[in-house]
Amino acid sequence: MAESTEKKIVHVHLPKEEAFKTTLTAGKHELVSDEPTTVEGGQNLGADPYDYLLMSLGTCTVMTVKMYAQRKGWEIGDMYMELRHNKSHVEDCKTCEDPSSKIDVIEKELIIKGNISDEQKEKLLEISKKCPVHRTLLNEVRIESHISIQ
Repeated sequence: MAESTEKKIVHVHLPKEEAFKTTLTAGKHELVSDEPTTVEGGQNLGADPYDYLLMSLGTCTVMTVKMYAQRKGWEIGDMYMELRHNKSHVEDCKTCEDPSSKIDVIEKELIIKGNISDEQKEKLLEISKKCPVHRTLLNEVRIESHISIQ
């Protein structure tokens, strides 16, 4: 996965008449996001924001692993990622007074079709943790927020 120093720009539009159905645009690509029907007003017309976060991480991971395997000349078949997100109590905080002290946990399972050695498997697991999105999520991220009223 090639890292770019160019600023990435996406657009997100939530029309006044929609509860949560949001249109996401990245260049010429368009996606829809929504809340599930378990959220009042949600229509489940698209993936929710955490789904997109997991999809981004999964996509980056399989692309990075494939690039590495190709450079090494390793024959691998189809790849699949299963990702799960939940909030868990921090291990060293089980006795914390605040019951809401939780941490986000993302579980990644990479499934590779093909005949690879245990050594290759371990190296691909290591590489899977080096995709740019994985590193971004683990690094400190500064978010600069602004608002414009039109």
